[in-house]
Amino acid sequence: MPTSRSPAIAVDVSALQLVRDGHVVLDGVEIQVPTGSVTAVLGPSGSGKSTLLAALMGELAPAKGAVKVFGETVPAGKTRALLTLRKQMGVLLQGNGLLSDLTAAENVALPIQTHTALPKAVIERLVELKLHAVGLRGLKDAFPRELSGGQARRVALARALALDPPLMIYDEPLTGLDPIAAGVITELMGRLNKTLGLTSVIVTHHVHETLPICDHAVVIANGQVVFQGTPSELNASRDPWVRQFLDGAADGPIAFDAQPRTYA
Repeated sequence: MPTSRSPAIAVDVSALQLVRDGHVVLDGVEIQVPTGSVTAVLGPSGSGKSTLLAALMGELAPAKGAVKVFGETVPAGKTRALLTLRKQMGVLLQGNGLLSDLTAAENVALPIQTHTALPKAVIERLVELKLHAVGLRGLKDAFPRELSGGQARRVALARALALDPPLMIYDEPLTGLDPIAAGVITELMGRLNKTLGLTSVIVTHHVHETLPICDHAVVIANGQVVFQGTPSELNASRDPWVRQFLDGAADGPIAFDAQPRTYA
């Protein structure tokens, strides 16, 4: 939850336009992520969710508008200011991004070793704590190839938490997981957000699995935000864009066929 020293809005996206290869992907986007919340950013494939993440992490500069994290504008380019801001973000990648030649413990230790000067014994203890938080302390010496899909995703989550970031960003965290593993990851995201006092942004198209742990939901379609509110308000929405996505309907305003690109 917000403290006297933290802003009420953790992520503030205002009048945002994002362009890739001359193609306008998002236009006029306004999103506010409350501090301490679990916010789901939902939308069909190709709606621009991953492009929004690129802007949030400073990989893609806005053509118009701004993105702020904890009151600071996300810098463009590979600047020292951007690297400093990124230390406040933990990112769980869809493909995990684990280094195959390192054990689970070594993967989790890597960001701590890179960004701190802590003694080896302290780092080892921190790694054990992070792996314990995701239920995998007993597999600290296992290599990624020896882990199941769900276990590998949890090691990646422990690594994302290594530097105790106040903001966690999840990029399609349930993709490729069986229902049990997906349930474990979902429960972990909700529990860690609450116990560690985090703010979490979950970019996903897994609506029904994700909404139960969320306080706030955003739906992106046709390059714009078509809904922003609570999960109960989302389920009650009669907006045709929202209903087609939630109901998985083939017919509706969200086109199935690819449209010709318009270039800025």
